[in-house]
Amino acid sequence: MNKTMKTMTMILALSIISSSALAEKLSDISNFLEYSASFASSGQPTEQQLKLLESKGFERIIYIAFSNSGKAFANEDVVIKELGMEYVHIPVIWEKPSAADFYAFADVMQRYPDKKSLLHCQVNYRASAFSFLYRVLYQAVPVDVAKADMNTVWVPNETWRALIFSILEENGKSAQCDNCVWEE
Repeated sequence: MNKTMKTMTMILALSIISSSALAEKLSDISNFLEYSASFASSGQPTEQQLKLLESKGFERIIYIAFSNSGKAFANEDVVIKELGMEYVHIPVIWEKPSAADFYAFADVMQRYPDKKSLLHCQVNYRASAFSFLYRVLYQAVPVDVAKADMNTVWVPNETWRALIFSILEENGKSAQCDNCVWEE
């Protein structure tokens, strides 16, 4: 093998090793939060990170942003299905999230509540807000615990606070707790 060929082979091997090393940990996924053994949320995973999720036992990926948003990639649904995972897409308008959007997500989760699921959007704002509501309403997680998790990603803006408060209220829950700060 000549020197050029050896160099090219070495570069190729290093690029393969480094690209697989980039997706070795779930925590490398943008704003990844693991709430339980069967539920997590995050920002947009890469194709390599979707493969990692499948290798870690995830069975369902729920995407709640638009397919043309930010870092979304056009064939995410195909990649997920080819990996053998369930793909659910519930496009949620950032400026106009609705209770119907949340309940569509909750219905999906309730069909098979133990199916290991990742809920994601672009940066985990939408997803962490829906995760907060789902955990409080369906998993009996205390508001302060769920709120602290959401706050590791963001403090919801006025639009999202209104949605959260409204859904909690219609389910007989209060958003108030000892350590809950709802505004920045």
